[in-house]
Parts: sequence; C-alpha cells; structure tokens
Amino acid sequence: MTQRIGAASALQQLKGWSETPGRDAIAKTFKFANFNAAFGFMTRVALKADQMDHHPEWSNVYSRVEVVLTTHDAGGVTDKDVTLAKFMDGLAG
Repeated sequence: MTQRIGAASALQQLKGWSETPGRDAIAKTFKFANFNAAFGFMTRVALKADQMDHHPEWSNVYSRVEVVLTTHDAGGVTDKDVTLAKFMDGLAG
C-alpha cells in the first residue's frame, strides 16, 4: 500500500493546486483554448494514469478540466497524487 502524505505536504511541492474542503485531496482547474485541447490533455493524462494504475476524479466542460486527486486505498493524498499532478502541470504548460 502507498503511504499517505496528506494534502498540506503535497501542496508544498505543487503550484496552483488547493486543498479539497472536507477531505484529504487536492484540486486544480485547467483551462485550455478549446475543447480539442482540453480533451487532448485528458487523453494524455489518461494514458499516464493507466500506466500508474492511479486514476483522477475529473470533469470536462468545453475548455475547462477540473481535477481532484487522492489515493482512495490509502485514505488520502500520497506521492502518487503528487507525481500525477506534476505530470498534468507539465502537460498544461
């Protein structure tokens, strides 16, 4: 099992992410030029997430992708969430 580090610790390593009220999770909204760019981002993240066996909670409305990361089997934020968040940040530029 992956060790829980908590949202506060994760946020020290990330920019633009925030705590999710009422749970040990981190969140960020990504904005893109259009739906195609947003969906392309989600596709690339989906491939990485599947490789990691670590899948985000997310939604997409046109050019906006809202993401929540937490490791359900650990009961909160772990290094897996930080790794996936950094990957997303790198893709989004």
